[in-house]
Amino acid sequence: MTNPSNAMPEARIASETVARADISAAHRFYWSVRRELWEYRSIYIAPLAAAAIFLVGFLIGMVHLPGKIRAGLALDAMRQNELLQQPYHFSELLLMATFLIVAGIYCLDALYGERRDRSILFWKSLPVSDFTTVLAKACIPIVILPLVAFVITVITQCIMTILSSAVLVANGLHPAILLNHLPLFRMWSMLFAHIVGFHGFWYAPIYCWFLFVSAWARRAPFLWATLPLLTIGVVEKIAFDTSHFGALLRSRFAGGPESQSFTGTVPTMDAAAHLHSAQFLISPGLWIGLAVAAAFLAGAVRLRRYRGPL
Repeated sequence: MTNPSNAMPEARIASETVARADISAAHRFYWSVRRELWEYRSIYIAPLAAAAIFLVGFLIGMVHLPGKIRAGLALDAMRQNELLQQPYHFSELLLMATFLIVAGIYCLDALYGERRDRSILFWKSLPVSDFTTVLAKACIPIVILPLVAFVITVITQCIMTILSSAVLVANGLHPAILLNHLPLFRMWSMLFAHIVGFHGFWYAPIYCWFLFVSAWARRAPFLWATLPLLTIGVVEKIAFDTSHFGALLRSRFAGGPESQSFTGTVPTMDAAAHLHSAQFLISPGLWIGLAVAAAFLAGAVRLRRYRGPL
């Protein structure tokens, strides 16, 4: 006859086993992503802070808006568009730059940090595979951060439009003078294609390389992520007097087929228009980059499986 004191722990273990089995892979992945958002609040705090700083500067500069509008009426339509859309493009550039900095810092610390503070011992005790954990971490810079940056940019530009309209009305000008030169929905659709397609998927091999180094390095992951790339370029130049590896890196960082989309320092309205076509999706550079990213992710999964705390 089974002792009651022994039956209760056995029943508890059986119920926990059933509960673990009931958790789907998709649900585990969802909570792994939520864990990253809980642990790394800079994912959304840094873009919000950048947007707030920009809005403060924009608010201060609005004292010149009525005079700028009146001066712009004497220009041709194209120059008027450039003049009135310029602050909106600057807000996009600021938030995209913030997103890239946050993404780089996050990737270099994502797997290194949990080994450094030994929290990896706790996370490995949970019924979540290394593949799910690493994939959730890769999802942050490739998908989540671009979406966060896009949403914050749209909200920022809505606030800019409301404030500008209020200033124009207060100075006896009609807001339509501004709104007629701001095709916001078209700007937002192109921004979404640019920030998710380009800064998300085109940069995927860079993010995954950083994750791989984060899983491997015992200290100074930033140096280990950058020095090998510089070393390969220098050795190639000395040995063969060529710069193919450097050109490859420049193409990846500059955007490859998209590098011709910008003129000057401010993107034009057609800067990401080609992303709405099949050109970007069928670009060999995109799919080769995704294949390289998958290889780096596989390496990061394997390293996380066998690497212990520092």
